[in-house]
Amino acid sequence: MKLTRHTNYALRALQLAALKAPERVRVEDVASIHGLARPHIVKIVHKLGRGGFIVTQRGRKGGFTLARPAGEISVGAVVRLTEGSMDLVECFDPDENTCPLLGVCHLSVALHRAMRAFMDVLDDLTIADISANRGALLERIGPLDGHSFEGMRDEH
Repeated sequence: MKLTRHTNYALRALQLAALKAPERVRVEDVASIHGLARPHIVKIVHKLGRGGFIVTQRGRKGGFTLARPAGEISVGAVVRLTEGSMDLVECFDPDENTCPLLGVCHLSVALHRAMRAFMDVLDDLTIADISANRGALLERIGPLDGHSFEGMRDEH
């Protein structure tokens, strides 16, 4: 299973929002940290907002914040939003399946179990969990556009 870059950066945006809470995160901050084009991050932020993970505010002092506490946002839920279909093989989708082995194939059963196990792990992981090593993460990020993260470096 390989997650898309879109999913990776969505999770990074949420992680940064958890680190900066209660301050807003700017799209430019996420783009700068990860070396991405602003339009790409705008798409991600839009999708996260529509999915109910963040609250956005437009304008000069705009940006986004988490829509609920980081401990209440599961990584699995974000992955489901950003990845769309998680069908590993065609027989996972009854509308697209052309495999004559459906119902007797042990491989599809094993792949279903593997996918469930993968998602179970991600469902148990929260944005708070991936932001728990706050000091090390903020140290790596450093100041952005003159906005220092100094007062935010204590481990919680």
